[in-house]
Amino acid sequence: MDRIIYTAMSGASSAASRQAVLANNLANVSTNGFRAEMSAYRAVPIKGDGATTRVFNVETTNGHLNTPGPSIRTGRDLDVMANGNAWFAVQGLDGTEAYTRNGSFQVGPDGNLQTSTGQTVLSDGGAPIAVPQGASLSIGFDGTITSKANNQPAATIGRLKLITPNADEPLKRGVDGLFRTASGDPLPNSAIARLTPGSLEGSNVNAIESMVGMIQTARQFEMQMRLLQTAESNDRSAGQLLSMQG
Repeated sequence: MDRIIYTAMSGASSAASRQAVLANNLANVSTNGFRAEMSAYRAVPIKGDGATTRVFNVETTNGHLNTPGPSIRTGRDLDVMANGNAWFAVQGLDGTEAYTRNGSFQVGPDGNLQTSTGQTVLSDGGAPIAVPQGASLSIGFDGTITSKANNQPAATIGRLKLITPNADEPLKRGVDGLFRTASGDPLPNSAIARLTPGSLEGSNVNAIESMVGMIQTARQFEMQMRLLQTAESNDRSAGQLLSMQG
């Protein structure tokens, strides 16, 4: 009897976890540069005294979908899209260097360049990029930032730090939605990374696929709950039979 309970309980828990992942993906279908989170079911035997006859079903996240999102033309000077496998370097709330594909920038209250979500953008030297007051900015295809204020000639105030991860140093999503290396060490600046000015990368989430996945997962959860109800009904019937024999 308890085998049914273990199987149904772990299956329902895993289905609920997958539903949360799919819901988060669907909620970010319009988030610039968002990478869809992938998940998979995994069977984990319960170890203990005696034979290993009980198995839990565990939902695991096995990385993110790394295909680029669609290109969205905006024409805005502070919108840039990272080409290929390039990523922007920003400073996370914990003070560590992190990476994002969101290339929608703005000038923050402190005068530094930041993303639209408030992270400080880092230069190729790993420092914040200070913007002269009242200056208009433009960003070149190589990440060079040019400032022009009033009638003064244009001047270069810095260059965006762009990195290109590889198989030896893959990126992992953090709880804050930013990406970091598995070791936590910052990646070196890439001199060959290129940008598309005046454009943004959209989310790579497939809304229809996510909605179908949520419907399928909801049905799986319902099936596991029915198994629990069946186990309860069988247990009640067995108890009644035993009481009649006694």
